[in-house]
Amino acid sequence: MPEMHFRVRWPDDTVTDCYSPSLVVKEHLEPGRHYPLSEFVERSATALHIGRERVREKYGFACSSAMDQLRRIEETAARFKDKSDAQVLVESFLP
Repeated sequence: MPEMHFRVRWPDDTVTDCYSPSLVVKEHLEPGRHYPLSEFVERSATALHIGRERVREKYGFACSSAMDQLRRIEETAARFKDKSDAQVLVESFLP
């Protein structure tokens, strides 16, 4: 199953490389696009849950790394929850 990484820039200009166990993230996030914080978290969660289940279907067990990544995204996003105009930039998909 092809995994991928994607790079995001948070509202404080920190950059994080994120992991997905599946290319499904390409269906939910677009490089170069800014997302409102809550929308970014929601789209990431959807993609990572789908990726986790694709791993389960193929290998018989869910991908724990996908849920670890989602937890890190949610923890980072929580730092900006009080900033009403917080946006996350999806900079790129990484090879």
